[in-house]
Amino acid sequence: MSARLTIEYDGTNFSGWAAQPGRRTVQAELERALLTVLRRPVALTVAGRTDAGVHAWAQVASHEGEAAPLGSLNALLPADLAVTASAPAPEGFDARRDCSSRAYCYRVLTRPARPALEHGRALHWRHPLDLDALGACAGLLVGRHDFTAFTPSDTYHVRFEREVHTAHWLSRDHGLLEFWIEADTFMRHMNRVLVGTMLAVARGRLTPAGFSRLLEGAPRSAAGPTAPAHGLYFAGAGYGGRRVLSRPDDSWGTGAYGDLSTVGGDTLPRRSGL
Repeated sequence: MSARLTIEYDGTNFSGWAAQPGRRTVQAELERALLTVLRRPVALTVAGRTDAGVHAWAQVASHEGEAAPLGSLNALLPADLAVTASAPAPEGFDARRDCSSRAYCYRVLTRPARPALEHGRALHWRHPLDLDALGACAGLLVGRHDFTAFTPSDTYHVRFEREVHTAHWLSRDHGLLEFWIEADTFMRHMNRVLVGTMLAVARGRLTPAGFSRLLEGAPRSAAGPTAPAHGLYFAGAGYGGRRVLSRPDDSWGTGAYGDLSTVGGDTLPRRSGL
């Protein structure tokens, strides 16, 4: 018997997903609550491990044994962490090993005044942006590329090619931009460096042609800065080849798209009017 959890969290006060001695993490909080509810130790496996400060709308985790009652589990969790689904899964289901794609969203608030409601939820960007350049960069990402330039040099990764299924920018109300991307897997800081570099292109500090050359295995030093963690959200996980994201009509960038309304069988909230 196996169980599957869908989880949302505000990553501001977490030291990331993975349990670490002496640090507050999402995994540790969840496993502590599961121990109380199920009266046995539970080891969680997760679709996408997030860094400190990164949020999640629809993270997926799995564990062996029966599923914990949703209400009992949430009653033991802090206000910045909630389980939105806890259900039986096929025997042997593994949220990480069985995951065929992961999706992320990075949010950028483009206005002169600093935000109050979006503080800690989106990158505040005061500078002019070339939106066509952002779209051009997103379109270049789709397909299989070498993303060496977009992960720290002191990395544990040994394979740097990734297959990007979709990438696009979306404009929301009140100056909010969102960068959506789905790929087979991601490397450490990959999405944040991609966003930091695309913003550098949109400011005229790098050309789209130069951005394209970065996807050929360029060193990390050739790419732009790492965007802050607080703008990044884990948006969902796909299973069995089923895609997480679809491309809205008002986005720009290119890619192949599926059904945005579901995440591997779980509902992904539509991000409208944020």
